[in-house]
Amino acid sequence: MKKSITQTITSVLLIVIIHTMAFGQNKEKIELAQEYDDKGEITKAKALYEELADNKKNIPIIHTRYMSLLLDNSYLKDAEKYIEKVIKIYPDNILYQLDAGITYLREGKEKDSNKYFDEVIEEVKNDPYKVRIVASHFIKNELTENAVRTYLKGREASRENDEYALELANVYRHLNKKDPMIQEYLKYADQDPAHINYVKNVLQSVLTEEEDLLGLSDLLYDYVQRYPDNQLYNELLIWVNLQQKNFNGAFLQAKAIDRRNKTAGDKVMEVATIAMENQDYRTALKMYEYLIDRYPKSPTYVIARRQKIKVREELVKNNYPVAREDINELITNYQEFINESEDSPLGPSNTTMEAMRSQALLYAFYLDQKEKAIEILQRVVDNPRANRELKAKCKLDLGDIFILTNQPWESTLLYSQVEKSHKEEPVGYEAKLRNAKLSYYKGEFQLAQDHLDVLKLATTREIANDAMSLSILIQNNTILDTTDRAMKEYAYTELLLFQNKQDEAMQMLDSMLKANPGHSLTDEIQWLMAKIDMQQGKFEESLKHLEVIQTSYNQDILADDGLYMAGKIYEEQVGNKDKAMEIYAQFLKEYPGSIYIADVRKRFRELRGDFKVN
Repeated sequence: MKKSITQTITSVLLIVIIHTMAFGQNKEKIELAQEYDDKGEITKAKALYEELADNKKNIPIIHTRYMSLLLDNSYLKDAEKYIEKVIKIYPDNILYQLDAGITYLREGKEKDSNKYFDEVIEEVKNDPYKVRIVASHFIKNELTENAVRTYLKGREASRENDEYALELANVYRHLNKKDPMIQEYLKYADQDPAHINYVKNVLQSVLTEEEDLLGLSDLLYDYVQRYPDNQLYNELLIWVNLQQKNFNGAFLQAKAIDRRNKTAGDKVMEVATIAMENQDYRTALKMYEYLIDRYPKSPTYVIARRQKIKVREELVKNNYPVAREDINELITNYQEFINESEDSPLGPSNTTMEAMRSQALLYAFYLDQKEKAIEILQRVVDNPRANRELKAKCKLDLGDIFILTNQPWESTLLYSQVEKSHKEEPVGYEAKLRNAKLSYYKGEFQLAQDHLDVLKLATTREIANDAMSLSILIQNNTILDTTDRAMKEYAYTELLLFQNKQDEAMQMLDSMLKANPGHSLTDEIQWLMAKIDMQQGKFEESLKHLEVIQTSYNQDILADDGLYMAGKIYEEQVGNKDKAMEIYAQFLKEYPGSIYIADVRKRFRELRGDFKVN
């Protein structure tokens, strides 16, 4: 018995050794064939593959490479002979059947090709795994329409209208068929709320043209009406409106979501915040007023009241010239809000102290009551209930006020405190940026650049952009001027503007234009003069300076800024909507890559009356 077992083991080992040796020899041939193929030595590769194909055990290893070689090099008869042999050996392998269909298609035998394709699709339709395998094989061989057929046949068999939604969406995306692609992505989003962010990200990258977003918007409005109980379409419609900067449209959908979910205006508050960040103050004001009226006993109410005053403040500050009586009214509004909060049992909240901060800045920068402003800010800094970020911001404000009072050493001390205590935080980066600007105001350009070089690499996008702009301004206007005289004068005029000494700054700028004809700072000087004239309500003079930038410096960095500002003056200050539309149309044509392009497009469409309101 033992002898028999030993003999059996020996026999098995011999078989394994023989097969291993055979595989080793085949492996060398397979690798050599692939090497010939990679080098483009097709005849040698083909001869080796033909030899290897005589052993059916090699076929699963060499098939993909061998078929590609035959089809790509027009050995169609050889491919037909080979694939027919393979199917006889492996009749149940659906991928080999597909390759037979592909071979016949290359030969122009569409009837034979479709026979294989149709049979495979019919065979796998009830098996989701096989459906995906077959569709992937079609896509790999650039037969994408057949992949669509496969998925749709599988969907029909499953009797689930959203089966293979993501796969179909991706195939339609590959085919650039945007309408069915969007519909499939919507089905995929509807499968699970967790899918919605993925769908938003994909659509944001795919729908790059204005017409694409309009098409999606129209489809979603239709879906909202047809499926009023499905919140998904309201959610996506908010997102589309935000992409278009149509905040009023987003507001309407946010209201619907809040009503359905019985939330205290959370979604409206979210949209209002975005509208305010994008400087659509009038729509934001409408939203805050809605929240105040509808949710008077909710936590939303306090925030909305504070934000309503903040929005009104922005409207007042952007209506030139700024009226002193409007500033006084804002301060009164803030004080009424503060008094209500201070009378509560819990005392002032952070929201209240943010209102105190806003009030202080109005005193300092618009009413020239710096001591009053310092007293209010110091109260917030000393309040143990104020959060650390709010305290830091108030310290930065105090630093700004010390610049107003010509005490820059006090300013840099406060900026540096915040920078040190809030490292790697946005408010800490803001402190570094203000230190850089202070050095710039004083003409200490190298020190300013040291701060800016750090900020360009390690901060939030907004601060990084500000740092980059100031750095470029310094570099471009000090390279050829070894004395830095003109740049120092220009920096000083910016300090005067920060201190609200507009007339003195304008006189300096005018002198600089006369003393430095053709200097690289000329467009920046025209830009500052345009801003001063605008803020003083001298709109015709402001537009003249902007026209100089457009005619003489339309290739420079401020060209798009100047045209954008001109459009806003005509729209918001002068009230000439037709002229504003004309300028915005020019902007869309000349500066498609500008950071202002989305806002300009939104303003143009709004003036044209494009946005839906229901």
